[in-house]
Amino acid sequence: MKIAAVASAFPQHHYKQEVLIEALQKYFGEKLPNPQRLERIYSHLGVEGRYLTLPLSAYYEIASWGEANKAFIEAAPVLGQQSLCRALARAGLGAGEIAALFVVSVTGIASPSLDARLINCMGLSPNIKRVPIFGLGCVAGAAGIARAADYVRAYPGQVAALLAVELCSLTIQRDDLSIANLISAGLFGDGAAAVLVTGSERDAEGPEILATRSVFYPQTEHVMGWDISEKGFRIVLSPEVPAMAERHLARDVDEFLANMDLTRKDIGSWILHSGGPKVLEAAAAALNLPDGALDASWDSLRQVGNISSVSVLLVLEEVMNHRRPAPGTLSLLAAMGPGFCSELVLLRWS
Repeated sequence: MKIAAVASAFPQHHYKQEVLIEALQKYFGEKLPNPQRLERIYSHLGVEGRYLTLPLSAYYEIASWGEANKAFIEAAPVLGQQSLCRALARAGLGAGEIAALFVVSVTGIASPSLDARLINCMGLSPNIKRVPIFGLGCVAGAAGIARAADYVRAYPGQVAALLAVELCSLTIQRDDLSIANLISAGLFGDGAAAVLVTGSERDAEGPEILATRSVFYPQTEHVMGWDISEKGFRIVLSPEVPAMAERHLARDVDEFLANMDLTRKDIGSWILHSGGPKVLEAAAAALNLPDGALDASWDSLRQVGNISSVSVLLVLEEVMNHRRPAPGTLSLLAAMGPGFCSELVLLRWS
């Protein structure tokens, strides 16, 4: 099983963080007692700019969850098609060769789901197996690769695609002045990424998927997710998130690697979800990583912010295209998210 290609796509609207801070101060308006508070919060996020689905002026006009979700339904298939077509071109594959399509998102709802909306416009096989997945949030990029690997393990002559589309800007809550909402308004951006996973009977030049591991932490549902009401998705983002990484990640990784007679010292490249500065710092500390080990994750965070399930795929794309390890190097791809849980994927570069 190999990752044949990864490709991203972004909306046309990109804004510097300074512009977004000013816009958010206006957006929250008089309800925000101290507008300078946003500047203090965002100065610690390490984000220089983000992509948004809509032009800034359009967000002031969204009056309901229905309007926001309509914008999601209009924009998400466009970005999904762009990223999937780019991945196919990089892998030298045709759209009709995709046997299974896993689509992950947590920022909008559509039925028919996004995968169905892509079949006609992309010429996908009418016999394609569709697996839309909602609710995994930030962990879904890693989880989606693992589920695609499960599929091609059973069907080694086939190709599975993972598509992640997150339009986080459409979930912002104007009446929510909680720290969690203010942080998310300055941290999360919009984008999409697609990954092609091929079975062992097909040739591909990307890294081999050696093993995967899912870990769920009981009684931690309160740590991250959505409170869903008539106003839409209200962020649940506990201060416990970095502590969860510190408490669990090293143990999870060690147990996972031990099953293959490996240790952290055998890992030559780390591909971690760019969840935020505190999360990356906690992960680096927990895993005792050397300086520079998470540079690709930090760079992604700085350039586009956190894009939920898409982010770890952006880091993977950067590593594959610009920081490719030497043949034989082992990489660990990891993300954490709502549940609370983690997903681990062990890769070997060819």
